[in-house]
Amino acid sequence: MLMTPGLAFFYGGMVRVKSALNMLMMSFISLGIVSVLWVFYGFTLTFGSNYTEADDGGLIGNLDFVGFQDITAENGDMLAFALFQVMFAVLTPALMSGALADRVKFSSWALFVALWVTVVYFPVAHWVWASDGWLFKQEVIDFAGGTAVHINAGAGALAAVLVIGKRVGFKKEPMRPHNLPMVMLGAALLWFGWFGFNAGSALSPNGTAALMALNTQVATAAAVIGWLAYERVRHGTFTTLGAASGAVAGLVAITPSGAHVNPMGAILIGVVAGGLCAWAVSVKYKLGYDDSLDVVGVHLVGGLVGTLMVGFLATGGLGGAEQFGKQALGAFSVLAYSFVVTYILAQLIQRTIGFRATEDEEVAGLDLAYHAETGYDFSQTGTGSVPVGNNSAPAGLATGEKKVDA
Repeated sequence: MLMTPGLAFFYGGMVRVKSALNMLMMSFISLGIVSVLWVFYGFTLTFGSNYTEADDGGLIGNLDFVGFQDITAENGDMLAFALFQVMFAVLTPALMSGALADRVKFSSWALFVALWVTVVYFPVAHWVWASDGWLFKQEVIDFAGGTAVHINAGAGALAAVLVIGKRVGFKKEPMRPHNLPMVMLGAALLWFGWFGFNAGSALSPNGTAALMALNTQVATAAAVIGWLAYERVRHGTFTTLGAASGAVAGLVAITPSGAHVNPMGAILIGVVAGGLCAWAVSVKYKLGYDDSLDVVGVHLVGGLVGTLMVGFLATGGLGGAEQFGKQALGAFSVLAYSFVVTYILAQLIQRTIGFRATEDEEVAGLDLAYHAETGYDFSQTGTGSVPVGNNSAPAGLATGEKKVDA
């Protein structure tokens, strides 16, 4: 539960001041919509067959638990599992919001979340985690969501970005984070919450949970080092944004693999993810797509790193070419399905009610356009107000001129 607000702060600090609240709301609305849909039909489509011991073909679950009818406190284990798993379902579409920052209609985003979890997340999670899921039966290792969550969200984000297009001023205007302390806070909340995400997937306080918790810590730490090392070599600096992004890259990469590698393997996965994701975020400028907050570079690439590397690093006799082939099957099947279906969904919304905000709304800022609020009230600082949508200093101050109030 802590991870989605953590993600909201992580993303919220990275956008410009004029759309900070909108970025927060894109995560929070996922908590609202997906939690309700999970009760209506999400849980049963994802895990219904687990509780009926039925084989529903491996593609989607049954409808036996629609609305949790006839489920009582005596079904406590099912209810606890449903509560745990809904947090995965909530977070996954929220991850995609960072790629679309600053330029989509809020109502269209809400509709997109509802449709996307229905036709993309619920089926894919069934493939990977349900007892009759076709990737589960292929013995694809995904302990806590490298394919179902991160590759799924990363591929979907790329597809949506290609439909929506670039932000106004992309590569022409500075689009720097407006609040880096908020970014670091969000990353810290994500790091802490991820122990529940990863170690909690053992569903019991056992040795597997302990191994996963330790590996989550050391892989994340190694990824911070890997990202900062890349920055130092490539740009000559160590940035706070790089440290926060490196932490998330390590968390992503260890998610599918942490229960099946030893701590040294986790460190290797982390440092590779940190360096490779740091490089991957620069690719958007070469290829020309506008992934605002680097969802593709961190979540898609990080998810691929963790999902594929465990094929060779898995302990207990699992690692090897055969397991690597299974991992590749799982990774690229999810990538292809998510990309194609998300592209179609985004096109449908764009061509009907419209997905993209108007240029005037985007330039002025989405906070006022869709929420009638601003994140910061500069009128109370005693130095006058800053026009909404303007990230620069008031006229004169940028050149050192003193401002004197009348």
